[in-house]
Amino acid sequence: MRDALWERICLHLKNGRATLVYSTDGEQRLAFRVHNTSWKPVDLDGITLMRRPLPTALAEGEALRPGFSKAAQRLIAQRLIAQRAQAKHASANADYIAIDLETAGLNPATATIVEYGAVKVEHGEPTQTFSALVQQTAPLPPTIAALTGLDDATLAREGLSPEQALVGFLAFIGKSPLIGYNVAFDLTFLRAACTHHSQPPPTNLCRDLLPLARRKCPNLPNHRLETLAKHFALPPPPHRALPDALLTHHLYTKLNE
Repeated sequence: MRDALWERICLHLKNGRATLVYSTDGEQRLAFRVHNTSWKPVDLDGITLMRRPLPTALAEGEALRPGFSKAAQRLIAQRLIAQRAQAKHASANADYIAIDLETAGLNPATATIVEYGAVKVEHGEPTQTFSALVQQTAPLPPTIAALTGLDDATLAREGLSPEQALVGFLAFIGKSPLIGYNVAFDLTFLRAACTHHSQPPPTNLCRDLLPLARRKCPNLPNHRLETLAKHFALPPPPHRALPDALLTHHLYTKLNE
């Protein structure tokens, strides 16, 4: 019955658009069919989503707004491409701060921040940096020492107190927009430190580059920062906060090209 109904709709609907949503036995428990539209159902790890085509794809000949003349379709496509280019240019030249934290573990309830790093970017160029090592009350785990090259003696000698480092970092980022790679991890530790030291947590707008990298580079074997750096011929991340923050900025530039 459903197939016959859909066939009849497609037969009689010449220029209009139609979408059929119906229940199924899969995990999502629904599926889609579309007619006369450039939006397409796609499978994403077993979940069906509706994919909107890029303006460039529309310009290359996909149907755009059935019923419009070809000249009108070309004009609309050109406007979409121009808008996309303007948005990309604005994004690439926006002012923001790239951040990265090195931590003594993965759980903010039991591990602490070891190092803060941040790079202020204005008109697409780095202009100021912030870097601070943090004194620890417990020995640095061997895995973290091996990963970062830091040791207890260096942190004790060159590090700030946890509160001093946190206050300095918060002052540096102010209310500026932030970017980071898998930045939710950093923000979880940052909020935990703010709670511990009675500081207001940051409310900055923040963009995570990990979803952007997955969208722009879907064919990579994985989306670790090391893999993205190699893909774009950037220096590998040294797992130190300031160099990794600078790498994040360069990666953001590459993803916006």
